[in-house]
Amino acid sequence: MKGFNPHSAPSTSIRALSSSIWRHQPLILQMARREIATRYAGSTAGLAWSFLTPVLMLTVYTFVFSEILGSRWGAPAQEGGKIQFALILFAGLIVLNLFSDVLNKAPSLILINTNYVKKVIFPLEILPVVSMAVALFHASISLLVLIAALSVFYQQIYWTALLLPVVITPLVVLTLGMAWFLSSLGVYLRDVGQTIGMVTTLLMFLSPVFYPIESVPEKFRPYIMANPLTFIIEQTRAVLIWGQTPDWKGLSIYFCVSVLVAWGGFAWFQKTRKGFADVL
Repeated sequence: MKGFNPHSAPSTSIRALSSSIWRHQPLILQMARREIATRYAGSTAGLAWSFLTPVLMLTVYTFVFSEILGSRWGAPAQEGGKIQFALILFAGLIVLNLFSDVLNKAPSLILINTNYVKKVIFPLEILPVVSMAVALFHASISLLVLIAALSVFYQQIYWTALLLPVVITPLVVLTLGMAWFLSSLGVYLRDVGQTIGMVTTLLMFLSPVFYPIESVPEKFRPYIMANPLTFIIEQTRAVLIWGQTPDWKGLSIYFCVSVLVAWGGFAWFQKTRKGFADVL
């Protein structure tokens, strides 16, 4: 198979990128299912942990930021306001976790799958896609928890929630591009794995996950808006919590930039993959 021959130059085109993902869908799904099953293998609760973990984290974050720090999202300091804060916070966490889960794994993806590197016909470029599939699975479960909570406390789910895939898609594309770049870079620079953890933590506090963007002083807002998570978090809350339609112009621009980043990350990965076996 020419596309996987290490002695030929791998294609770096967008067509090759989309073709590879489409052609290897069964393999991607199989590897994603295996990774999910492995993560919970041997535990008593099993797959239930995928529900319990986000709920427990939501409880902790809500307690710290609403009870101890007294954070409010424009709601009165009563039970209804605390519930609203919890749901708004949870929506932001879903986006944050989707992004950070993939990027934190990216630098070690090739390092922990060295057995695939020496297999001539194995499509290494799908490894970040497998990571994304797993992250999307957990994000979907968290989303179901959020929708259930909205149904219980507000007895209303806005029709705009159906537009969430449109809102999330640009972030998925952007994250994949960054993952391709980082997974390749992590082979040559082992410090990348330590660095990206600090970067994602920094991005967490520099995005409106725990606070509304309006509470940020005007002079600092441009830095918060430059965070790639900020726009998607705000749009996610718009369609899920507030029942508003997305900012179509902003999403279009974001998607175009995401495609360029994905193409660049994929091209970098394809250009540098020949050296993986030598370094490992």
